Amino acid sequence: MGCSISGLNALYDAATGGGDVWINERRFRVLRQIGEGGFAFVYLVREHQPASDAAFARRDPAHVSEDGTYAMKKVLIQSKEQLDLVREEIRVSSLFNHPNLLPLLDHAIIAVKSQQGDWSHEAYLLFPVHLDGTLFDNANIMLSRREFYSTADVLQIFQQMCEGLKHMHSFDPPYAHNDVKPGNVLITWRKGQAPVATLMDFGSARPARKEIRSRSEALQLQEWAAEHCSAPYRAPELWDCPSHADIDERTDIWSLGCTLFAIMYNVSPFEYALGESGGSLQLAIVNGQLKWPAGPKPPYPDELRHFVIWMLQPEAVMRPHISDVVLHVDKLIAKYLP
Repeated sequence: MGCSISGLNALYDAATGGGDVWINERRFRVLRQIGEGGFAFVYLVREHQPASDAAFARRDPAHVSEDGTYAMKKVLIQSKEQLDLVREEIRVSSLFNHPNLLPLLDHAIIAVKSQQGDWSHEAYLLFPVHLDGTLFDNANIMLSRREFYSTADVLQIFQQMCEGLKHMHSFDPPYAHNDVKPGNVLITWRKGQAPVATLMDFGSARPARKEIRSRSEALQLQEWAAEHCSAPYRAPELWDCPSHADIDERTDIWSLGCTLFAIMYNVSPFEYALGESGGSLQLAIVNGQLKWPAGPKPPYPDELRHFVIWMLQPEAVMRPHISDVVLHVDKLIAKYLP
């Protein structure tokens, strides 16, 4: 479905975020705000009864909420550049179809006229809701309690992340997520079952392979990465790009290695390496400066540490591809899961 632009497409209370919101033919009641960042706000919404049985039947059953609740992301758009970025996020998100990637269920972009008569836009993006939070949310809680995931949970969470990323890397040309980190991994806990991990936020996803052939192109890539890739999880080649380089999807593999470390120890590796003494995050990353926390008792198997080190090679050509990572995590699961 394409973007619809209509000044009549949304009705809401600007002060409280309450009221109703229309996304194309679907009507939602805003229940409460559940997140925000930058120019975006995320709301828990509940859908009113579908307009018709035919409209309901057209939906993918896997994407229909049992209780009618969804997550709605509202983006305030102040410029043409922001509008283009939102349209690109919608386009890229619509490419993917995998159980470990958060699906974009519906979307609309509307024109809004201010009291002063100026026009701007707002985007509404609809997703399944995951109220158990992200790996980052869980890490903060576990860190305060000095708790750790079991080896089995670490491997199962990581395996699902890898499977979602493998789907993105399998495109021709491959897509890089460009912002793999605990804050972009939703976690769902199910009693008596393995946790479910879902990779989200494709606002930075782009075709992965770039030929850098000049200093100006290298600097342009570094500037883009500084805006779109979270610093503690950003690959060395995105911090200090050579004037002649072939960038590929293994920037995501670096971020995966950082994220596996964070799943294990509730902190990112290079922030931990710097510790309270501070120092340059960039230098720690470029030099691959790793330190290992105490961790749980009994400790994680050595194979997990070796796995992290394998992905955190400062030279991208020395890192594995996602297919190799998936094969390795499957072997570890076969060995360590009861």
